Amino acid sequence: MEQFANWLSGIIWSQALIILCLGIGLYFTLATRFMQVRHVKDMVKLLFTKNKSSAGISSFQALSLSLSGRVGTGNIAGVATAIAYGGPGAVFWMWLIAFLGAGSAFIESALGQVYKTKKDGQYRGGPAFYIEKGLNIKWYAILFAVVTVIATGALLPGVQANSIATGIDNAFGISPWITGLVIVIALALIIFGGVKRIARTAEFVVPFMAIGYIIVSLIVIALNASEIPAVISLIFSSAFGSNAAFGGILGAAISWGVKRGIYSNEAGQGTGPHAAAAAEVSHPAKQGLVQAFSVYVDTWLVCTATAFMILFTGMYNVVPEGQEAIVTTLGEMEPGPGYTQEAVESVLPGFGAPFVAISLLFFAFTTIMAYYYMAETNLTYINGKIRRVWTEHILKIVILGMVFYGSVKTAGLAWTLGDIGVGSMAWINLIAIVLLSKPALKVLKDYEAQKKEGKDPVFDPVKLGITGADFWEKEYKYEAQEQSNGGVSGKTIDKN
Repeated sequence: MEQFANWLSGIIWSQALIILCLGIGLYFTLATRFMQVRHVKDMVKLLFTKNKSSAGISSFQALSLSLSGRVGTGNIAGVATAIAYGGPGAVFWMWLIAFLGAGSAFIESALGQVYKTKKDGQYRGGPAFYIEKGLNIKWYAILFAVVTVIATGALLPGVQANSIATGIDNAFGISPWITGLVIVIALALIIFGGVKRIARTAEFVVPFMAIGYIIVSLIVIALNASEIPAVISLIFSSAFGSNAAFGGILGAAISWGVKRGIYSNEAGQGTGPHAAAAAEVSHPAKQGLVQAFSVYVDTWLVCTATAFMILFTGMYNVVPEGQEAIVTTLGEMEPGPGYTQEAVESVLPGFGAPFVAISLLFFAFTTIMAYYYMAETNLTYINGKIRRVWTEHILKIVILGMVFYGSVKTAGLAWTLGDIGVGSMAWINLIAIVLLSKPALKVLKDYEAQKKEGKDPVFDPVKLGITGADFWEKEYKYEAQEQSNGGVSGKTIDKN
């Protein structure tokens, strides 16, 4: 099993996917004229719009739901893995893929909104929906949906659960099977409550966990402030092969930085559009900007916090695959949450291991919640108009089973299965958003034009010549009718 998984992961995560991720991110950065820089102010402002309805959640809830998927074990264990196999230079490539990925995140999230629909009283959307409606390629949409159900319902939850169990075992000596059982029970109570309960839980937990984690990282950095110039120099020199110790693993630095960067921030992977589509907004670009900002929060704040704690304290190994070890500070310790625990523990004895374990519990648990939502959305798409409740129950049982299985399995197999899931989704989605770049760029241009006129942008797909946006066509017709009848226009409310 493990040998086959490693072989398949190697094929999916070939250099072709690395080049594709960087190339598409660069293309959208240029095509949007550096949207991720020009619209930072709007990104922050839009976080706090409170529009929501019985069918849709608010922009902040959508951000929280998205961040619950992005901010997970990749921010703690993933960063450690990138450094262990790619050296300190991998951190720079994580930063770069986040910057470029913000452009991809805008495109895919805006498309999620453009082609969203309303099913079972809730907004649903994502790559499967925009592939079918925007590209009219039904089989390709079904392929993405099936791959996503398998990835987020079976392959990815085990990575998160494994990191939780490992962190708890390191800190408190609690057996992984006990941790796994507790996670399963807690997760069941939430996912059986539907998307609204998932969104409310994420809205409360995500800001709390991220802020707490960053505060502790700042304390660790402050206590090692004299190391700041040396660490920054180490990251950049290693990233471009000029460092004597790490010059021979430049390829590994790029590969692992991009791989773990995408695993963490999920830009272009196709997961973000699911949360974006669930939001109640008046224009798709609004959620595109919010989700682009979430990439910054994930990588530039949380991942950087982890990387700095590890590098500032020197608590890491660098053991490139197939090569001799370069750094062995932590002996035989397997790359993962233990690196971060040792880093904080070295500065705050008695506090580090438990704090990281608890942080990882919150980070990874909310990610598993988000995975369930994505899997359920794509299962809903596959089911079509017929609501097959029994399939949703099977999905719940499978994801709960995989959470327990991941808790007790080795970290190596769990990460390999997770990489297969992430890579498979990325291949399908990246191709789709390139083919759909024209309507996505029209959305951004329309948003900017309306903002320039001093308006609160409202989306009209017919005016822009965008076909397949059935929900918005009905939305615009309703607004026009309200306006002609003397009603209040410009508001997005639930009318179906």
